[in-house]
Amino acid sequence: MSSRRRIGLVAHDERKKDLLEWVRFNRVTLSRHALWATGTTGRILSEACDLEIRLLKSGPLGGDQQLGAMIAGGELDILIFFWDPMTAHPHDVDVKALLRMAVLYNVAIACNRATADYLISSDLFHRDYRPAAGDAQAAMRVTG
Repeated sequence: MSSRRRIGLVAHDERKKDLLEWVRFNRVTLSRHALWATGTTGRILSEACDLEIRLLKSGPLGGDQQLGAMIAGGELDILIFFWDPMTAHPHDVDVKALLRMAVLYNVAIACNRATADYLISSDLFHRDYRPAAGDAQAAMRVTG
């Protein structure tokens, strides 16, 4: 993995303000990386922070699944997903699938501001780093 990260940004409605504040605070650092976001979140972030963000579909309309496919395809290094554990979401299955994919493929995940702060301030974030193969990649080597 190069020091230019491929980062997915997602937030449930109840957490969009938190993610917006975090992105604003880290705007300069994030501007050096390739950013993707689900529809509504991405529009809010790109307009408010003047960042180049590639927009996917809205989360409930397939954006979460698009991010999961990017993870499975080795196209995403980091997932920043401020999700709301206290509110029921009709697309909860997609949310769980996205989180499952990130864990399975050993992609760094931040689900709250504290974790996102630790991740972006880590020395490993700012230099070349190749994580160990995730469970899915290791299984493919054994069975492939």
